[in-house]
Amino acid sequence: MEFKENNKYNGFKLLTIKNIKDINAVALIFEHEKTCAKLIKLVNDDDNKVFSIGFRTPPKNSTGVPHILEHSVLCGSRKFDTKEPFVELLKGSLNTFLNAMTYPDKTVYPVASRNEKDFFNLMDVYLDAVLYPNIYKYKEIFMQEGWHYEIDEDDKKIKINGVVYNEMKGAYSSPDSVLFRKIPNVLYPDTCYSLSSGGDPNEIPNLTYEEFLDFHKTYYHPSNSYIFLYGNGDTEKELEFINNYLKNFDKKDINSSINVQKPFDAMKEEKISYGIANNESLDNKTYYSLNFAIGSEPNLENYFVFEVLSYLLVGSTAAPIKKALIENNIGKAVSGDFSSSMKQPIFTILVKNAKEGLEEKFKEIVFNILKSLVENKIDKELIEAAINRVEFELREGDYGSYPEGLIHYLKIMDSWLYDGDPLLYLEYEGILEKIKTALTTDYFEKIIQKYLLDNSHKALVSLNPVKGLNEKREEENLNKLNDLRNNLSDKELHNIADASKRLKERQNTPDTKESLKCIPSLSLSDINKNVEKLPLEEKEIQGIKTLHHEFHTNKIAYVSILFNTKGVDKELIPYIALLADIIGKCNTKNYDYGKLSNKININTGGISFTPLTVSNVEDINNYSCFMEVGFKALVSKSKEALFLIKEMILNTDFNNENRIKQIISEKKARLENAIIQNGHRIAIKKILSYSYSRGFYDELISGLSYYEFISNLENNYDINEVRENLKKVRDLIFNKNNMIISYSGTLEDYKIFENNINELVDYLPSNNIKLNQYCFDMCQKNEGILTQSDVQYVAKGGNYKLNGYEHRGSMSLLETILGFDYLWNNVRVKGGAYGVFSSFRRDGGTYIVSYRDPNIKDTINVYDNIPNYLANFEADDKEMTKYIIGTIRNQDQPLTNSTKGYIATSYYLSGLTYDKLQQEREDILNSDKYTIRSFANMISDVLKQDCVCVLGNENKIKEQKCIFNKLIKISK
Repeated sequence: MEFKENNKYNGFKLLTIKNIKDINAVALIFEHEKTCAKLIKLVNDDDNKVFSIGFRTPPKNSTGVPHILEHSVLCGSRKFDTKEPFVELLKGSLNTFLNAMTYPDKTVYPVASRNEKDFFNLMDVYLDAVLYPNIYKYKEIFMQEGWHYEIDEDDKKIKINGVVYNEMKGAYSSPDSVLFRKIPNVLYPDTCYSLSSGGDPNEIPNLTYEEFLDFHKTYYHPSNSYIFLYGNGDTEKELEFINNYLKNFDKKDINSSINVQKPFDAMKEEKISYGIANNESLDNKTYYSLNFAIGSEPNLENYFVFEVLSYLLVGSTAAPIKKALIENNIGKAVSGDFSSSMKQPIFTILVKNAKEGLEEKFKEIVFNILKSLVENKIDKELIEAAINRVEFELREGDYGSYPEGLIHYLKIMDSWLYDGDPLLYLEYEGILEKIKTALTTDYFEKIIQKYLLDNSHKALVSLNPVKGLNEKREEENLNKLNDLRNNLSDKELHNIADASKRLKERQNTPDTKESLKCIPSLSLSDINKNVEKLPLEEKEIQGIKTLHHEFHTNKIAYVSILFNTKGVDKELIPYIALLADIIGKCNTKNYDYGKLSNKININTGGISFTPLTVSNVEDINNYSCFMEVGFKALVSKSKEALFLIKEMILNTDFNNENRIKQIISEKKARLENAIIQNGHRIAIKKILSYSYSRGFYDELISGLSYYEFISNLENNYDINEVRENLKKVRDLIFNKNNMIISYSGTLEDYKIFENNINELVDYLPSNNIKLNQYCFDMCQKNEGILTQSDVQYVAKGGNYKLNGYEHRGSMSLLETILGFDYLWNNVRVKGGAYGVFSSFRRDGGTYIVSYRDPNIKDTINVYDNIPNYLANFEADDKEMTKYIIGTIRNQDQPLTNSTKGYIATSYYLSGLTYDKLQQEREDILNSDKYTIRSFANMISDVLKQDCVCVLGNENKIKEQKCIFNKLIKISK
């Protein structure tokens, strides 16, 4: 229908209609007549519809109430009176996105689906959840998701548990997280940004149930809401549905305003601490950050300018501040960040793994570089490279796992939440043209002068290591809990025990069939019974096998060139990953590494070198190993991209001793920081390495073994050895007879690429290379990996093919059932871990892993009881249908242009045909409770392999050292 401004539609008045050409959408801005709730619909032809409702939720302390509330409202509501409607939707919805997010000043609840019926179901559950949650009926929700005291059954001591409490203990175990939570505290001390909306673990136990409820009463009201719709849905129908919720409320004056920090007269400086182990060295463990307040009102120019400036100054390999800090040995890893989702955005320059006491030198180098750039002007090629990189990403519109509509909503909120024009950041063409004037003017020099050099509202925040700090804090917390235990009366202890008992009773009591029926669901007729066919046609270019994925890509070529790496001898396998980390970051015959970086960013959307493995679906011992050289570029620029790849492959200079050591040190620093952030990935790779060859190989190139390899290179650096091994590995990989090409684009574009490929292949060697069949000395190591984290990542698994089992499509259904029923209830809900999931890979690799888990032994006991759970599994037809739909939903997520060809190529290389995929899908669709019961023996046999790995708190792992064959202290 045709909408007109000032007309009324189902309780909403249409205020504005605006065509936004940059995103191919028409924006409709509404206001709800009764409550003044704000609503925007972006109308376009995208069938991946998005809904979100958000609230401005500035915290008043650091108890994490916005975060705990975000979790809690999804634990049952007036209309959907089950313990976790959110999980029921994950089981049985076709959603393409379902989540909730807490920010420093807002909380948002987005959903997306391509199915209209499902989309309205999702809106129904989410609107009821935020407006009518069961938190007022059940205090146990607050206890479970937030925090509660419980008395240990073994030693009768008091401890604290709760999902958010454990999540934030994990978050605060990371130095990066500690620093980035402190920066706004220093820069904006008089605002809500000085507080932790996620929750400081030391402050979370100060939150009372009454304060928790009051926060919801205050802020979760339509008058304080920001509602969003996106896609090709029926707008009138959507408005009518939302109005049916909002019409029950009256307008309410809500003070959710966010204070603006008064600018500083001079730069502030503050030092904070984080803990390392007593036996660790203090060397190269300090972080330095310079942070600048960038305005206090929504500003279109700054929003895009600082994305470009961040990449220009510190993001790319050619970035002048990055180069200067690294070359002056200030630190090992340099990065930049522009935090725009705040009323007062922050631009940060950060150096990690630095020596202590270099604050002044750090400041001096940064500001000297900035002054030099202003006085001597910025290299125009560097500016062009940075602009092109940001512009390419904007035009490509590839947002990974996030639906496009959600990205637009978050951009809208970056202005709308602060009473600015909500459409401000959706239009970028005009501002890009203005930014491009920097190619002929001193545009960026003026920006640097104004916002960085002349800006007194800035702060230097340093993060320094302290030995034993975590142990000291842990001891203080234990003493506090012991003192609390000793000072509580018998009645108070009884009340704690009684509350814990009620919580456990609620957790252990299944939802009734009647209550579960209220959760809206789909039927099997709502899903596609057939697997989507991804385009792939085998061709040849100059005798090289080429896989062409023909579809429209907006004149962008997506290319993967796969070089078989099995010619590399076993002892040199880690050098494959090192080569991928180094190539493109060193000087070449024709370019220094800064110039090379500029050329890449001017001509492409990125060139990457990535080691990868692909298993054959029929044979556990047959897997392929590749170096993937990937790039994306405008079709018209594919020749330039191929020339640059040739330059990097054939002409990289491995003789620069200092540069290669810098890259190794930077890689080590980034891996070290990732270990605590992604401990579950480390643990998964470890247990798979105990079981079979591919798992062992993956551990060597991307697991803890690779980190140990990098650490050893840094500590015992021998440029001659490194250089010779890199050359040897390069010559064994990059060969015309060793490659497969994957190209995504139209036939017309493919022909252009075909004519350009000689820019690379004509120069590659074509000698025969003998491929290895790797034989590794594998054994069950069962390692405990000791860190300073306050939580654990607990993994157990093995390989079911070693016991003679074959892969079945219904194993994906098993993952869904375990993840959203047994494991969710026992490890997350009852155990307090933030997350837990399982995987049964086609190559037999099996793992179950928890995320930010307070437990070890209890979690392993839950894993060990899976066979018993499966043997007695019960589910009626309705419940099985939910699980089946949830499983199919995982497999039918919308694919971006960049991922379609990648997935199709992976299927091809693994021997996974369309017929096999269809057979797997039919296995899922035809499954029943007996199918799930049939997996009990398989899981039992895998668990008997007893492959265990836990990464986490050193003291907790040592307390349960009998579980492990070996304890590993991560080398530094």
